[in-house]
Formats: sequence, C-alpha cells, structure tokens
Amino acid sequence: MDKLVIEGGKSLSGTVRIHGAKNAALPILAASLLADGEVNLTNVPHLLDIEVMLNILSRLGCQTRHEQENVIVDTSSANSFHVPDDLMKQMRSSIFLMGPLLARFGEVNIYQPGGCAIGERKIDLHLQGLKALGAEIQEVDGQIHCKASKLIGADVHMDFPSVGATENIMMAAATAQGTTTITNAAREPEIQDLQNFLNQMGANIIGAGTDTITIQGVTHLFPCSYEVIPDRIVAGTVMIAAAVTRGCVTLTHCNPAHLTSLIHVLKRAGVQIGVCNDIMNISCMSRPKAVERIITSPYPSFPTDLQSQVMVLLSLADGFSVMKETVFEGRFKHVNELAVMGADISIDLNCAFIRGVQRLYGATVEATDLRAGAALVIAGLAAQGKTIVEQVHHIDRGYDHIEKLFQKLGADIQRHTPVLKQLDLAN
Repeated sequence: MDKLVIEGGKSLSGTVRIHGAKNAALPILAASLLADGEVNLTNVPHLLDIEVMLNILSRLGCQTRHEQENVIVDTSSANSFHVPDDLMKQMRSSIFLMGPLLARFGEVNIYQPGGCAIGERKIDLHLQGLKALGAEIQEVDGQIHCKASKLIGADVHMDFPSVGATENIMMAAATAQGTTTITNAAREPEIQDLQNFLNQMGANIIGAGTDTITIQGVTHLFPCSYEVIPDRIVAGTVMIAAAVTRGCVTLTHCNPAHLTSLIHVLKRAGVQIGVCNDIMNISCMSRPKAVERIITSPYPSFPTDLQSQVMVLLSLADGFSVMKETVFEGRFKHVNELAVMGADISIDLNCAFIRGVQRLYGATVEATDLRAGAALVIAGLAAQGKTIVEQVHHIDRGYDHIEKLFQKLGADIQRHTPVLKQLDLAN
C-alpha cells in the first residue's frame, strides 16, 4: 500500500484550486443512466470512488471516458441491471444506482454496499422510499432484488434526512407517473446539484435545499452537459490545514456559502477568513483558541465529514473543547492515532473532550477511513518531525492526489509507492 511521508512544521502558503465534489459527482454519474445517450460532465476529480462508479457503469454496458476533469458517459448501450458484488463492496455510493436502474429497466439487483467503516449505515430508508413508489423488494443471501413494472409518484416521509436515500428517491421519481413529495428531505448542496443536473436533462424537480422536495414525473430525460460543484469537504480540509499550520492560503473555485458552519467555527477559534465570490483567504498567525462545543448534524449544521479535521485544530488550540458526533457512531477512530502524536483527547460515548497541547510530534499512523486519513495528514503537516500515514487508499477515495494539493502550498509531503507496485505498473 502507498504511504505518505510528511516533514511537518511548515506554514502553508499560496493558492490552490478546489476540485469537484465527490459526493455530487457520484449520484450525478448514477443519474446519467436515466437518459439514453452521451452525458458530458466537467469538474469531475480523479478519485478511487469515481473510478469504481465508472467501472460499474462500464459493467452495466455503458461507454465511459475520464480525461483530465471531463467525464463522458454514453448510456445508449446500457444492457444490465445487475450491479456486481465485487464493485458494490468497494464503495457505499454504489447504492445510488438502485433508483436509476429501477427507473430504466424496471428492476435492479444489488448487494449490500461497502465503504468506510465509520458506523452502521442502513439502507432501509432507500428501500422504504422505493417501496412507496411501487417497487417490490426481496432480500436473499445479501442480494437485494427490486422490481416495478411501473413507478408511481407518492408522498415519502424520511424518518431521518438521509442524503443518499433522498437522492435515490429523487432519481427514481424523476420519470415516475405523477407527483412525488419527499418531506424531511436532506438539504445538502450535493442534493441541490443533483436536482439541477436532473432538471438540465428535462426533469421537473423543485425544493432541493429545503426539507420538502417535489418531483413531477416526466416521460423522458435527455443527455446533457453539466459542471459539478466544488467539493466543500476538500475546501474545508484545506482551510483547517492552513489554520493548523499557522499559514496563509487562498482557495479558488470554491463556494463559501456551502461552508457557513465551518467558517463560523474557525472564526470562533481566531482564524481570519476573507470571502469574495468563489475565493477565500484563510490565515492564522497565532495559536488558535479552543471552541467550547461543536455538534455534528445534517446540513446546514456542522458536517460530520469535517469533524476529524477540526479535532486536529482543537488538539492544538489554547484551552478545552468538546466535540459531539451525532451522525456516525464509529467516527472517533482517528483519536487513538492522534494520541500517538501527542494529542490529549478522551472519549465518552459520542463526545470527545479535547485539551489543547503546545505541539504534536511526528509518528507512524494509519488512516482508518477517508476523513480520518485527511485529519492525520493535517496533523502531520503541523507536527514536529516526520509523520508517515499508512493505508492511503482510504484518502484517495475523496482527495485527488492530496500530496500534490499540499505540495502546491509549500508542504513537504511525498507519496511512497512500494517497489513491487511500481514494477507491476511498468509491466
């Protein structure tokens, strides 16, 4: 496995462009199945999860190309509704294919999805939503078979504002007969992006970004060209890294409106933030201040996907902070790794109690999931001495060459690839 080797202690400085959003691109790629023809997407990053989704689409019969940040998906040759088990296990977002395949073929076979081990993430809300639209669902030996001769619009209430379930229901309902209303819908910017993409293809959807989404089913959707929104979690990661290293960084091609909760927290910690359209300037010349209490919750509250990164900032802050995780019960695995680097953090159920220390020290640590891995990279950038981050494949799921991103800002960070892997690539 690749590892990242970081010589810490350098303040980040410079300008970096934020790439497209993984969590917007994945459902949009799935939704391309709803149109028959060539869909052109721009601002699509090179990530392991994107590669897996394109592999799945290829196995379903589509023709796909990913060149630079442009993706072309030709769905005219799609001929299968069976999502392979080996690819389902690699990525939880493969669940997004349920709605589009059901709408296109009238049935779909999938398996329980994989992904990061950050706690239980049931798909019952996905299945309940599809059932409400008329799908018959059978589960046998880990395989889920959904079938519907016709999808009919319905009122769907979400017991929890699940992002994935909201998006799956939107895609299935886009060509269903009649009107579908989703109440207690998730409100994330990525859902708004999916709505905009579907409407660009000819759908009739309103309300994304609020807790009520209304979908008036249409007969056909048509291929289109579309630009994916910037990745707010990547932007937030860079912002936090700038603050942790007491640097001065400019972000371009970002959307500050998607980062309101993080901006509020960073300002409470004493970080200076300037905003102008799609550009943000982040600087922190002195030790950050503790933030008394942060609670993760669905958008627009503080995102769980930035919890581990902010914890690195708080571990170096002046004072005592509390972080409460309410979304995923398994999202404190990075705490033990940060403790190896000198952080003073204790856990009680879903709360982390963080006493800021003067400095962190380089160590060999392991990325246990995507965002925990990003947090350990940030910690390594700030730490005194050398940090080695192992299991980098987790980080590659959501960051397009994270080492190059930080190299542009002056970080001393290198990717080390095992010799055997280099020989395999050469052959």
